[in-house]
Amino acid sequence: MHATVWDRTAGRGERAVFAHGILTWGDDERYGFAAQHPLADDYRLLLMDRRGYGRSPDTGRSDYETDAGDLIGLLGDGGHLVGHAYGGVSALVAAVRRPDLVRSLALIQPGALRPAAGEPVVAAALERARAGTAALPAGFTPEDFLRASTEALGMDTPEATPERLRAAATSMAERPCWDAEIPLEPLAAAPWPKLLISGDWAGAPPLYREYAGEPLIACARYLADTLGAEHLVVPGYYPHTQQPEAVNRALRGLWARA
Repeated sequence: MHATVWDRTAGRGERAVFAHGILTWGDDERYGFAAQHPLADDYRLLLMDRRGYGRSPDTGRSDYETDAGDLIGLLGDGGHLVGHAYGGVSALVAAVRRPDLVRSLALIQPGALRPAAGEPVVAAALERARAGTAALPAGFTPEDFLRASTEALGMDTPEATPERLRAAATSMAERPCWDAEIPLEPLAAAPWPKLLISGDWAGAPPLYREYAGEPLIACARYLADTLGAEHLVVPGYYPHTQQPEAVNRALRGLWARA
């Protein structure tokens, strides 16, 4: 498993481990954490490429449980944990397993829908997701998945590079993160600070807002309330790439409080 390391502290900075979402990899400029590079002035950043993505080896099926084990390994003797989307679920699982290694937890629009299934908009999204996964047509290709995840929702489709198509192939076959059962009580009781970051989804394509944005907003609100976390809402729908200064400032504040 590969992790990109950014560190301008000569090894003196606290460790911060990042887990990305679908269609991307750790230091990807489009969907990954490239815009968080300035944080390396004061912290040691480890940007994990989840298995099957980026420079990590192929895997039969990407799985948030496996990701969680990889994140725990990268935390070493302790560090800050940051996860976006699918990586947010991986980070939650890692924090449940080893809360003693976590100094703070930041979740950027995590795909942990099942714990918030009591919210009507989340329940509807879960029903759609389960039906969509079951009905994936035969012969569906990574190119099809890339278009379905972007163009079909009114977004620009990124260039179908080999790296992006490999990420798409992994994403379309991975274990669904939205159905993960995650016990939230241990996390609520954990003494370290927690932060939820989400967009307000203003300006998002209507279909993307309806199918993804509204459930993710409700999910983040629910998780923040349940975990006793701060909830930062920023303009747009991809917080860490569209509003990097606000997100980086929030991460610095979280890590300083820890």
